[in-house]
Amino acid sequence: MTVVYLCQSGCCPAVVIEDDRVLIGEEGNQVVLKKDEWNALVEKILSGELKKL
Repeated sequence: MTVVYLCQSGCCPAVVIEDDRVLIGEEGNQVVLKKDEWNALVEKILSGELKKL
């Protein structure tokens, strides 16, 4: 399992990468992506289809 916090202090929402799913957010306000959904999101970021706001 890998946990990445969206801020330096670790009190922000997190991205939790497990074997077969990825959880994004915080308890009570969380999105769960299956492995193929996560991979599709990463591909869109890497291809430039999704960019910074």
